[in-house]
Amino acid sequence: MSKGKVIIGMSGGVDSSTAAYLLKEEGYEVIGVTMGMWQEPGETEGCGNLSAVKDASRVAEKLGIEFHVLDFRKEFRENVVDYFINSYERGMTPNPCIACNRHVKWAALLDYANKIEADYIATGHYARIEKHPVTGRYSIKASVTAAKDQTYALYRLTQEQLERTLMPVGFYEKDEIRKIAANIDDFIAKKSDSQDICFIPDGDYGAFLERERGKNHCPGNFVDMEGNILGQHKGLIYYTVGQRKGLGIAFGKPMYVYGLDVDKNEVILCDNETLFSRTVYANQINCMSVPEFTDGMRFRGKIRYSHKMADCTVRMVGEDLLECTFDEPQRAITPGQALVLYDGEYVAGGGTILGAKLPIHQRKNEAE
Repeated sequence: MSKGKVIIGMSGGVDSSTAAYLLKEEGYEVIGVTMGMWQEPGETEGCGNLSAVKDASRVAEKLGIEFHVLDFRKEFRENVVDYFINSYERGMTPNPCIACNRHVKWAALLDYANKIEADYIATGHYARIEKHPVTGRYSIKASVTAAKDQTYALYRLTQEQLERTLMPVGFYEKDEIRKIAANIDDFIAKKSDSQDICFIPDGDYGAFLERERGKNHCPGNFVDMEGNILGQHKGLIYYTVGQRKGLGIAFGKPMYVYGLDVDKNEVILCDNETLFSRTVYANQINCMSVPEFTDGMRFRGKIRYSHKMADCTVRMVGEDLLECTFDEPQRAITPGQALVLYDGEYVAGGGTILGAKLPIHQRKNEAE
């Protein structure tokens, strides 16, 4: 007897292919879909490209499961690409994968699942979904393999989305997944993991942003923390907090990007020590394993995907504004990235980083 009908997003890679296999072995009725999200039909770059479709289709045929290609380009453009561009133009450094997970991969897949009366959706992410032992809420839990753990990029998923999601590969080490994949398709099993942002495969963010907007971004001044002019930058979109390489000018000592002043078109530079701060402010808060954040809650927090999580305390300082204070100073707190809070192995929730200082309009509200 089938355990239910599940729609799985298949990228043509080792993880999603193995996830489809594992689900079928567990007794689910599996339907594979490849999501066309960026390229025009037939193009060879980007999400759901021609090569990915062929690989996913071949795996589906070998597994004996139904397979479809879905067009999610409109949803991807509106929720990921436009968000990415707008964030950079506001002086932020966004994480498009987080937006894609919440608004495209999950929202669009669930919409399709509802249309064909499927019970679940599934992905090849390295994470687990479990109910928190205390709160009883659905939560993302760390995968078995710490080296491939993808919980950071999934913190914005809702309770409704988590309740209907399966993530079978989160219970395996990466080398185990490749061994299982070898039984399906030897070529797929040996494919390398994707590392770049899918719609900017060459990694040249500046060139992409200029192409998309059809304009060059204006040069401006490098300034120090006191506002003294140090030289000229080539456009704010080419810089992010903590950056040292690629500044294009010698200062006589190591200098790093402290922040971007969009109104003045200035890149503010500092020494390495000034990049450290204990406090992080975030908005667009999503609670996962906890129903709400309250003053004094203790967690371990991450401020970027590769960041080593550190002990912290939180409090709400506005309706949608969280203050997180780390026990020890953290380096290069970057507006636009995500603050993700962990309760042990469980994702408690998180938000979008505004910076290391309270936004000016919020400072005024606090004073009143």
